[in-house]
Amino acid sequence: MDTVQPPVMDTSPTAPDRDVSAEPSHGAHVSRASTEPTHRWVKDPAKAFTKSALRDRLLGTQFTPPGLRLWFWLAPALTAAIGGLLRFVRLGQPNSLVFDETYYVKDAYSYLQSGYERNWAEKANDLFNQGIFTSLESTAEYVVHPPVGKWMIAFGMWLFGSDSTFGWRFTAALVGTLSIFILALIAQKMFRSTLLGAMAGLLFAVDGHAIVQSRTSLLDIFVMFFALLSFGAILMDRDDGRRRLAAKLSKLANAAGAQGTKGAGSIPAKALLYGPWLGIRWWRLAAGVTLGLCIGTKWSGLFFLAAFGLMSVIWDMNARRIAGIKFWVAGAIWKDGIVAFVSMVPVAAVTYLATWTGWFLSKDAYDRHWAASNPAGPWGWVPDSLRSLWHYHSTAYSFHTGLGSDHPYKANAWSWFVMGRPTSFFVKNFENGDGGCTVDKCTAAVTSLGNPLIWWGGSLALLFLIGVWIAKRDWRAGAILLAFAAGFLPWLFYPLRTIFFFYAIAYEPFMILALVMVLGMVMGKIGDPPWRRQQGAAVVAIFLVLVVALSAFFYPIWAAEMITETYWRQHMWLPSWI
Repeated sequence: MDTVQPPVMDTSPTAPDRDVSAEPSHGAHVSRASTEPTHRWVKDPAKAFTKSALRDRLLGTQFTPPGLRLWFWLAPALTAAIGGLLRFVRLGQPNSLVFDETYYVKDAYSYLQSGYERNWAEKANDLFNQGIFTSLESTAEYVVHPPVGKWMIAFGMWLFGSDSTFGWRFTAALVGTLSIFILALIAQKMFRSTLLGAMAGLLFAVDGHAIVQSRTSLLDIFVMFFALLSFGAILMDRDDGRRRLAAKLSKLANAAGAQGTKGAGSIPAKALLYGPWLGIRWWRLAAGVTLGLCIGTKWSGLFFLAAFGLMSVIWDMNARRIAGIKFWVAGAIWKDGIVAFVSMVPVAAVTYLATWTGWFLSKDAYDRHWAASNPAGPWGWVPDSLRSLWHYHSTAYSFHTGLGSDHPYKANAWSWFVMGRPTSFFVKNFENGDGGCTVDKCTAAVTSLGNPLIWWGGSLALLFLIGVWIAKRDWRAGAILLAFAAGFLPWLFYPLRTIFFFYAIAYEPFMILALVMVLGMVMGKIGDPPWRRQQGAAVVAIFLVLVVALSAFFYPIWAAEMITETYWRQHMWLPSWI
């Protein structure tokens, strides 16, 4: 049997798929005249296809000191606890429907009653705010967003009562808090740093845009949550796939060695043409489910499905290239890509259809029996229920693409980078003596405005990472940029559509990952001189202190606290924020 013994493998940190946290110290040195390589990234060719060597090439050195293992879970949990306090305390305020809660909270109540949306009588909000639900009518309502987010809101109302403003917003606050924990774990895994993971969690915990979205029952917080879960799942799949590849190739090498052909470092040449099939990837299936739920909240989740599916296959291509497979592109497409498509796209589609169960089970939901009165033609083989749902979706798509009504808080997507026009969810003015106001004028407001340092710094970090990816092909920069693009770029295709800044919550976790990655570069690497590390740590510490201080300053206009009108105006740094 023909076998291949590769040359000495160079898995230096300049390789496109390396993690810089696995880099050797800059102080490492080896004599070129040495006959025995001493760099950890230079491997004996006779051991290139052992399991340990393959795992080291594909995954890098992964070791957590015993003293830090507790902090792997504790640090994310502590940041989530901080974020939870900022989200759950006074969650019931304002004690009335605010902004688009008028649609989604009432739809959620309708779901609890009938499993689909029903119309409401005029001026239903006033009665609903009082816990009176007699304005719910028996006719089906035409809505343009899928059911998942509204079912999520309904869960909190089921737990705490439909007349509880805390219950209306409970699930939004819960997933907002869980997202902090998940983002911190993702950052730890990507950057292999407990400190950077905690930093990501802290920034997400104290940012006002995330706080407001978590304290208000709109749909976008759930889009963000399921997109973040999907990103975490494909990140887990990346490592799982590489472990499987290392195990299968090393098994082939061991079999060749047992036959006494070329030794343990040899592998059949045929096996290195395309590489092995890696089996069913369970994390990919999980990503398919969460992406289906993301799309089932808002159709903008489709862009995350496309981006994450593409990214997953590209990662597999690179893994095969690093492992030494000759036709690594074709191998990844044939051995991984087809299975990846089946694992994600059909699973997401089935999950999405399952979210419409209430509509399918109903007798009089909107367009439920459209197909019965419309000839099928060549589509007669499609069940009437699916034809009716397709027609419903086509009309909803026309609505979305044609939505161009004016709104005082609409914001072009380009303005999101600088928070050019944050959305005002709620404003109530008081005069001397009203509601406890002790000065001439007071204001209670909920403004979907982020922490300026986080958002302005995060926008610059995203731009900087473009250069990092071009210069170093760092896979983490590429992953962050692609995830951000999935949440941002689609809105550029609809410049005339009415869109709002709060849609940006979908990509905010990835903007924070970009910011944390840059802050990690500022801190320096382990092998840098102590003075460099100390200066970097001081700069980052000052930045974090300023971020927390700014969040404390802005928190009143995120949580509807009553403040003087003068103090409120001190928060309006840009004229467009008013």
